[in-house]
Amino acid sequence: MIPDVDNDSIVYLNGEHVRLGDAQISVLDRGFIFGDGIYEVVPAYLGKPFRMEAHLARLLRSLGAIGLDTGWRRADWEHLILDMLAREGRGRDVMLYLQVTRGVAKRDHPFPQGARPTVFCMVTPFTRVGEVRETGLRTISLEDLRWHRCDIKSVSLLGNVLARQAAVEAGVDDVIQFRDGLLSEASAANVWVVRQGELLAPVRDHNILEGVRYGLLEELARARGIPFESRAISRDEVAGADELMLTSATKEVLPVLWHDGRPVGTGRPGPVYRALREAYDEAIATL
Repeated sequence: MIPDVDNDSIVYLNGEHVRLGDAQISVLDRGFIFGDGIYEVVPAYLGKPFRMEAHLARLLRSLGAIGLDTGWRRADWEHLILDMLAREGRGRDVMLYLQVTRGVAKRDHPFPQGARPTVFCMVTPFTRVGEVRETGLRTISLEDLRWHRCDIKSVSLLGNVLARQAAVEAGVDDVIQFRDGLLSEASAANVWVVRQGELLAPVRDHNILEGVRYGLLEELARARGIPFESRAISRDEVAGADELMLTSATKEVLPVLWHDGRPVGTGRPGPVYRALREAYDEAIATL
């Protein structure tokens, strides 16, 4: 039994719906042995998936990037997601977690022949961000020491775990990472910089995981008349930003008000953040 988890909730595992407390996989599953798999997280508000098409596209992109052929079509993944939300979402705000590994095989590094992929899916309750919308986050700078395929939503997340632990040990909410002096991302979120009213984001490449909210915030910025540019961003530009923000499925969009022990801008949520926060809430309300 896992504490603080609803072990009676129903999960999907390899074609069956079982109690979470009864779900089991082999210790030789390559996700356990090698971290050989990918995952996706889909938020649902009042049981309705948010930006599901973008999540499905990233799921298929990640599977293709690691050469994992499940035999599933896009429609199969969509059916699984909608079915699990109908079973366990029940009109609530929830997060759907989906994980696919290369399956069970003898421990050997090359891709195994004939292994059946492991497909796991669960739904957990989700509480939307509250007062932190105004109080903001505190972050510190950290050198990005992760591997060079951060664009793949891989279950191999040790680098992200170590980054978040560095934040915990420093007594802050998160880290803002840099690779060769250029902004990459937080421990598990995209980072946004505002300078002179312009919204900036790192280039979409292998150094960051392109969050689904990356494309969404770009859309919302353009709709609100906020200039946007995707480009290399230096450490000095982050240090001198008028506003900093983090986005992820769980954080949605949040302001960073202290970075490396100093206030960001005025030390209060800025106008670009407020405009995007309002637009984000409106996008959810239209589901």
